[in-house]
Amino acid sequence: MQNFRDKFRKNTGLSPFVWIVFYILPFYFILQSSSTSQVVFGIAMIVGFFICYVLSFASKGWLVYFWTSIQIAIATAMSLLFGYIYFFLFLAFFIGNLKNRITFFILYGILLACTFTTIYYGFMTIHRQVLTTQWPFVLLSVIAVILLPVSTYNKSREDKLQGQLKDANKRISELVKLEERQRISRDLHDTLGQKLSLIGLKSDLASKLINSNPNQARSEIKDVQKTARIALKEVREMVTEMRGTKLEDEVYRVEQILKAARIAFTFEGNAKIPNTSLIAENVVSMCIKEAVTNVVKHSNASACAITIEQLKTELIVKVIDNGVGIGNSLANLTGNGLQGMKERLEFVNGSLEIVSEEGTQIIIRVPNVFKQKVEVELP
Repeated sequence: MQNFRDKFRKNTGLSPFVWIVFYILPFYFILQSSSTSQVVFGIAMIVGFFICYVLSFASKGWLVYFWTSIQIAIATAMSLLFGYIYFFLFLAFFIGNLKNRITFFILYGILLACTFTTIYYGFMTIHRQVLTTQWPFVLLSVIAVILLPVSTYNKSREDKLQGQLKDANKRISELVKLEERQRISRDLHDTLGQKLSLIGLKSDLASKLINSNPNQARSEIKDVQKTARIALKEVREMVTEMRGTKLEDEVYRVEQILKAARIAFTFEGNAKIPNTSLIAENVVSMCIKEAVTNVVKHSNASACAITIEQLKTELIVKVIDNGVGIGNSLANLTGNGLQGMKERLEFVNGSLEIVSEEGTQIIIRVPNVFKQKVEVELP
């Protein structure tokens, strides 16, 4: 029943209970008749129209058009016998919701023909006085019968097109993601696959030559080291090209999170860090987000501050709160996402430090230039 009410409201724009109220009005016209047989016949038509109207919404296929045709016949009969033309308004709403273009225009044409014919007949016959006293409502009804089906039909088509557009955009988004995954897969294969294979082959060769030809073995080991550094460099460059989180955007989001948690927020420094690589900025942004999440969830703090200090050689970011503290030791970082922060920072040669005195300080250090390891010549 709930599904029917939702479908009814979606198709007509009104609650079915509103339409039921409108069904009370024709009884006034019927009861004006002096003939008992006409009253009974009129009530039967009202009940029949109501049943057909409900069935037309609940049915599918040719049954929809069958019940609609019966409704048109009943509406015409009500107009001719009792001067009640307002059933055509119900049909105007319903016909506008038909999906088939040809069927819509056929039934719409029949509806217009029946409406104008019965109104003309009513003004020319015994219902002239009834219709004349109601002529403003009759005029509005005629306008509604003309415009409502077209506007409703166009709205339905627009909603359908909007749905198709939404589905198409969703499909495009999925295809873009799939293509991006395939591109990343190809890049990783081209970047790492060949070089890892080369490292494996040269390592096997060096292990075989270490006793028989130590000099050649050392040469192969040097090639392995060089290839590994090149592979690491290419991976970093590839990751850098991917879109990351800007630090200034993350600071804004952090401020909103703390505001929602009713934790006072202060910020010192400049969130624009042109001397830091994009990948390092992305890592720092994720670490700040994790640190602030810990503040909100675990610290019971009433205030939190973020300071950013950009030196010539490194970037220093501090997340400071006045909460309960988590201890100074880095030996156990399995909880609160600290281990993940430490691992991310190590990827960009950064470091994580915890100072817990009357609150907690998370100190993040990231070099502006990646540290270059000194190549050691093997003897």
